[in-house]
Amino acid sequence: MDSATELSVELEILYRITRAVVHHHDLHSLLQEVLDILDREMGMQHGTLTLRRPSTDILEIEASKGLTRQEAKRGQYRIGEGITGRVAATREPAIIPDVSIEPDFLDRTKSRRKANLAFLCVPILHRNEVVGTISIDRPKATKEKLQRDVAFLNIIANVLAEAVANIRSQLEERNNLLEENRKLRSELADQYHPSNIIGNCQTMRHVYGQIAQVANSPASVLIRGESGTGKELVARAIHFDSNRKDGPFISVNCAALPESLIESELFGHEKGAFTGAVTQRKGRFELASGGTLFLDEIGDIAPNVQVRLLRVLQERVFERVGGAEEIRANIRILAATSRDLESAMIENRFRDDLFYRLNVFPIYLPALRDRRTDITLLADHFLDAYNKAYNKKIRRISTPAINMMMSYHWPGNVRELENCVEHAVLTSNDEVIHAYNLPPSLQTARETHTEMIPPEGASLEVLVNSYEREILVDGLKASLGNCAGAARALNTTQRKLNYRIKKLKIEPDRYRIRT
Repeated sequence: MDSATELSVELEILYRITRAVVHHHDLHSLLQEVLDILDREMGMQHGTLTLRRPSTDILEIEASKGLTRQEAKRGQYRIGEGITGRVAATREPAIIPDVSIEPDFLDRTKSRRKANLAFLCVPILHRNEVVGTISIDRPKATKEKLQRDVAFLNIIANVLAEAVANIRSQLEERNNLLEENRKLRSELADQYHPSNIIGNCQTMRHVYGQIAQVANSPASVLIRGESGTGKELVARAIHFDSNRKDGPFISVNCAALPESLIESELFGHEKGAFTGAVTQRKGRFELASGGTLFLDEIGDIAPNVQVRLLRVLQERVFERVGGAEEIRANIRILAATSRDLESAMIENRFRDDLFYRLNVFPIYLPALRDRRTDITLLADHFLDAYNKAYNKKIRRISTPAINMMMSYHWPGNVRELENCVEHAVLTSNDEVIHAYNLPPSLQTARETHTEMIPPEGASLEVLVNSYEREILVDGLKASLGNCAGAARALNTTQRKLNYRIKKLKIEPDRYRIRT
């Protein structure tokens, strides 16, 4: 073969290899195709591409030609060991004209049964670091021919070096992201495990038992309770304690979505389904595939959407808005509401059949005023959390502040308590949360000196009722909802106090301690 022909062959080989580098993103496939090209065009007997194992001095065969799987597995070399290891150590190519008489040739793969083979090996260098080697066996040839082949292999090694480094970097980044994702999932699972829900009263212990009972079943769960009691926290605990914990947890607040958009949000839409639908869009049911869909405030969902939701619960199929293709829903549905669904059904605002489909396993979360023994546990938990968030070192909550928390009726439940502690942490200037650090909503008239401040512009009747209500509520707070104690503190009879409480529609139960 003359020089012009050899040059033409080499250029063709380089063209095919550069195309392979551009199109391949899998390292093994790329290196295997490179060896296939060299086999077809150079007529080699065997070929190997070794890569350096990250953070080690070991070279392993990543791709090979002419070797069995077992032979390739045996091809491991330490840097400096044998011809391949020596090339990696010196960063210089090696030409062995005849492997049968070369003492340093290890033949670790046990594949060189024939004599009269030449062995050529060049390093793959990236930023002056050895990332691997390319080696080929070919029939014995003249010194000039072997040197030309080695020079050509060096060019190929330079072409591959950047590609190998980039693919490895992308693979490492992907693995790091997967590991980070795994850690985050593990942390989420730990964070939302039932054992991390704060509360030790009898009602909450019953809730923990219910979570354990229902977690691994496919049953729909309806979580009920006032706003701020932690319904989503329970839903997440059910998900992360179930066999779907590795799947997505998708939460939808039905009350926050406009009626005109809720169908599109839940079921997705096809391109052109309505004005503004310029592309196809997946809904929450599709995004939650393999995991759990949590429908918060389900009591606020529109009647027309209730019909479609009922079909999903019954048949586990749905269609996107504007589409005709049925999509199977591989999801677990959890729902929550603070509404009185029984009254809504009587008033035809909520479908009976949907309620019974959702209410397979109901879980009731108590209001915070009904689990006052948990207030100090929750307050301490939030104190630790906001100490870390705001880099504070508050050690305790004072007794007067605890008494105020215990006597307050907490209409916003656990969410309001958390906000209250955050406010106190921000306003505290020493290592203790005092009563005056708590928000004004927790202060009584006596502590804030507002007993005799009337609302501006009010009528006489409104003023009298306002004063009377404030006095009665403060008395009930101080006596923790005990009417007899409030009557004694206000120097009146219990009969008169009860009459005024009934007239002003005050609920003493809201200020009592319950376990």
